Amino acid sequence: MRAGVPAAHGAQRTPVSLRSYLVGGAVRDRLLGLPPGDRDHVVVGSTPDAMLAAGFRPVGRDFPVFLHPDTHEEYALARTERKSARGHRGFVVDAHPSVTLDEDLGRRDFTINAIAQDAEGRLVDPYDGTRDIEARMLRHVGAAFAEDPLRVLRAARFMARFAPLGFSVADDTRALMRAMVDSGELADLVPERVWQELTRGLAAARPSAMLRTLRDCGALRAVLPEVDALYGVPQRAEYHPEVDTGIHVELVCDMAATLAPGDMVVGFAALTHDLGKALTPSARLPAHVGHEHAGLAPLAALCERLRVPAAHRELATIACREHLNVHRLDEMRDATVHDLLVRCDAFRKPARIAQLALVCEADKRGRGGHADAAYPQAALLLRLHAAAAAVRGADVVREGLTGPALGDALRKARIAAIRDARSA
Repeated sequence: MRAGVPAAHGAQRTPVSLRSYLVGGAVRDRLLGLPPGDRDHVVVGSTPDAMLAAGFRPVGRDFPVFLHPDTHEEYALARTERKSARGHRGFVVDAHPSVTLDEDLGRRDFTINAIAQDAEGRLVDPYDGTRDIEARMLRHVGAAFAEDPLRVLRAARFMARFAPLGFSVADDTRALMRAMVDSGELADLVPERVWQELTRGLAAARPSAMLRTLRDCGALRAVLPEVDALYGVPQRAEYHPEVDTGIHVELVCDMAATLAPGDMVVGFAALTHDLGKALTPSARLPAHVGHEHAGLAPLAALCERLRVPAAHRELATIACREHLNVHRLDEMRDATVHDLLVRCDAFRKPARIAQLALVCEADKRGRGGHADAAYPQAALLLRLHAAAAAVRGADVVREGLTGPALGDALRKARIAAIRDARSA
C-alpha cells in the first residue's frame, strides 16, 4: 500500500464533519496529465442522515450518492458490493459507516481508477494504481472484477481512450476477461449498457484498440457478431492493401475518430458500413459485388438487438447503402445525384449529408497506406447538396401547377441546380 503520496490540486472542501476523498477518473486523469473531467468523491464513516444534515441532496437509486450543496459534485458513501446474481446488476451493496476507504477502492475495476486523494492533496493508493499509470498498464484490482461482465467492455472502452498514451492490458487481466467471456455472462448484459460502452469507445481517439481488445478475449463475437464476422474476410488488394475486412473496419473507425472527434453517430456508421462483406459467398471472394445492400439486414439486426437510437441507425443505414455511390459521385448523372439525396432525406435533414461525407471519407482513407489520400468527393457532395437544397418550392410555383406536377417541376429545378454547381 502506498498512502500519503503528495499531490497537487487539493480536493474540494466539504463540511468538517465529513471525511471525503476525490476518487476515480479525476485523480487518474490528473496523474496522466489529461484535462480534468467530472469530480467524484467518496465519503468514509458517514450515513445518509448525516449527509442530509450537512445539506447534501440525495440522487442515488441503487446506492447512497449525494450532490454537494455548493459545487453539485457527486459524493458517494464508501461501500462494498457482493455478487448475488448473474449480470452487472446482480449485487448487494453495503454502505455501512464501518466500510473503509481501502475496501471501497477494492471494489473498483482497474488499479488506475482505485486511487484516492484527500483534502490536502495526498494520494491513497492501496492497489498501486500510480505504478500502473507509470507503466501504462490496464490491470484489474482483484478477483471481484470477474463478478461484473460489463467490465470486459469497460476495459475495451478504456483502451480506445488510452492506447494512444501507450497503454496495454495486463496479461492476467486479459486472461480473466477471456474466462468471463467463456462463462457466458456477457449474454446477460442489458443492451443499453452494452451500447453505452461501445459508443463511448467509438467516440474515443482509437476505436480500433477497443475492437482488438474485445476480439482478443472473444467478447466481440458475443456483443457484435456482425462485426466479428468481418475478420479474415479478404478484399481486393488493389483497393484494400490491408486485405482483411476486419482490419479495414478498424482503420475506418480510427479515421472517423480523426475526422469527427467524439461523434458517436459518425463512428457507429463507420463501424457498420461494410457488414455485408461477411455475407459474400466464398466463390466470389475477394470481390464483394452488392455488399452495400447485403449489409442492410445484419445492420438492422444489430440495431434491433442493441436498441440503437434512431439517429445512429438512420445514418448507418444510409452509409451502408450509399457509400459506393458517394465514392463514384463524379461519374453519376445529375438526376442520379438528386435521387441519392432524396433517398437520404437530405432536403428535410440536411445535416446528415455532412455526416455521410465524413463516413465515406473515413472509408476511403481507412485503408493501408491511404490515410493521407485526398477525397474530393466529400466537398463535391456538400456542394451539390447545397445547390439543390437552395431551390425551394416557392421558386418553381407556376399557375395551375399542383400535386405531382409541382413535385416534378421542383425535381427538375434541383437537377438543373446540381448540373450548374458541378460545372461551376
